[in-house]
Amino acid sequence: MDNNITLPNAPSIPGLAFRRFRGEADYPHMAAIIAACKVVDGVERSTSVEDIARNYRHLENCNPQTDMLFAEVDGQAIAYGRIYWADMADGSYLYIPFGFLHPEWRGMGIGQAMWEAGEDRGRAIAAGHSPEAPKFFHSEPYETEKALIRLLESRGYRPARYETHMVRDLSLPFPEAPMPPGLEVRPVKPEHIRPIFDGANEAFRDHWGARDESEEEFKAHQESPIFRPELWKVAWDGDQMAGVVHNFVDEKENAEYKRKRGYTEGICVRRPWRKRGLARSLIVQSMKMFKEMGMTETALSTDSQNISGSVRLYEWCGYRKVKQQIIYRKPLD
Repeated sequence: MDNNITLPNAPSIPGLAFRRFRGEADYPHMAAIIAACKVVDGVERSTSVEDIARNYRHLENCNPQTDMLFAEVDGQAIAYGRIYWADMADGSYLYIPFGFLHPEWRGMGIGQAMWEAGEDRGRAIAAGHSPEAPKFFHSEPYETEKALIRLLESRGYRPARYETHMVRDLSLPFPEAPMPPGLEVRPVKPEHIRPIFDGANEAFRDHWGARDESEEEFKAHQESPIFRPELWKVAWDGDQMAGVVHNFVDEKENAEYKRKRGYTEGICVRRPWRKRGLARSLIVQSMKMFKEMGMTETALSTDSQNISGSVRLYEWCGYRKVKQQIIYRKPLD
């Protein structure tokens, strides 16, 4: 396969060239581009070469050799993009382009040309999927990613949903939130991991944009440094998993941003145990645990229009909105 790529609408910039993915040798370039973008874009992330390598060991619905694109100027990588797809629980397909362009090279047409190429690749992939299924391009920028938002809106993407990011100061008093009768929290044992995973998949099927996590994602989670089952708060009704908070600490992120934060994420309750105060109790237990560990805050994200009224629940627990992601979609056609 020819490594070089010609983009029909690429800007005329001396030394600018486009190429395909070169495997592991590209991971350091990718990490450097991400690091250059995050401050300008107002996005907090700590992405290492090891993180990228782990992610690419478990890629699904994406062939990096055909679904990735790099931009270079005089041989120096300045941008990369990738597209992958997902089949959703409602029968629709999402085609998800994303990328990072070094801030010094923005506003010159490079991003537009690369995004157009990503969409073209998405249409080629979609040609192999059911012609009757609804199909959408999909992107989830933070509200601070102004350049990406302008690009998306110029290409016909429109907001479809909003994701709220919230933080809770652990120095504040904790509300009372007793466990519902008949349920108990137990330490997570290795044999519990699979039932918890399956139960969470079941619980999230009621949510907008639902999609079961795959076996490959299950493996990837277990390789991640933030996979900390000993921190999870899991409620059991006999041998049935009723609800869970997948707590974790991102030590690398905490070090970079000089904070002590625990994450109360992956909060879900299965249908038979809803409307009994279970999520509230598990969240409060999680916050107390993190305070005992020396954390000073907890954080989470949630669908702003969640059917269970999650934003109101988290506000009751003391969380406050700090930022927002905008979920943009565009019909494939």
